[in-house]
Parts: sequence; C-alpha cells; structure tokens
Amino acid sequence: MDLRILEIASNTENNKVLDNFTHKFKNKNSICGDEMEISLVVKNDKVIDMGYQCKSCIYCQASVSLLSQKIKNKDIQEIRNFIISCESIFENTKTILEKNWKDFLELFNKNNTSRKECLLLPIRTVLKALKI
Repeated sequence: MDLRILEIASNTENNKVLDNFTHKFKNKNSICGDEMEISLVVKNDKVIDMGYQCKSCIYCQASVSLLSQKIKNKDIQEIRNFIISCESIFENTKTILEKNWKDFLELFNKNNTSRKECLLLPIRTVLKALKI
C-alpha cells in the first residue's frame, strides 16, 4: 500500500456531522460493505461545507478525505463535471481533470484499479446527495 494513501486518509478534519446540512445521502458498497454518509451545506449552487461519516477501508477514507477538502466553495456544475470525469478515469481512456481536481490522480490510477469501487463510493455518494 502506498504511504501517500495513508497520509491522505489521516486528514480527518471533515469527518464530522453537519447539523445544518441541506443535502445528505448514505451509501453502501455492495461489493465490500464500505458505508459512507455525506452531508453538505449548499448555498447559491455552491457547496459551502461537507461532513462525512464512514465505516470503510483506507482507500475509501482517503478518497472521501480528499473530496471533502476539494469540494468546498465549488459550484455544483464544476462538481458534476468532475464526477463524470471520475467514472472514466479507470477505463483505458485519457481523462483530463481540471486543475482543482488533479490531486485525485494520486488515488485514481491503474495501480488502484482493484479498489475502484472503494475509491468512487464517496464521489457517487455526493452525486446522490446533490441529485445531479
């Protein structure tokens, strides 16, 4: 396992419950049983804050930790474009991510293909929470 994944996952500043959330969704990975609950505060089509709770592997924890840092103050349309790009990263196509999201390429790469569902669970949970 890459030490960088552990380092990313260890940042748990957004592992919190948001009482004033506007959007919320709980999701489960049917393959491995990882569970993820994400709550968001959205104002004027922008994500202002994100909190998460999870019972999951280190890959899922790293993905949600990074997502929780990068998603704040982002427009919903930009988040939607990022989510669409994420789904194709593990395919054999050249995926271009906007500058703000490039850090995800450390996690979303061919070395971690076997953990694709774990890495994408937070992304998919945000998608469902925002209903986009």
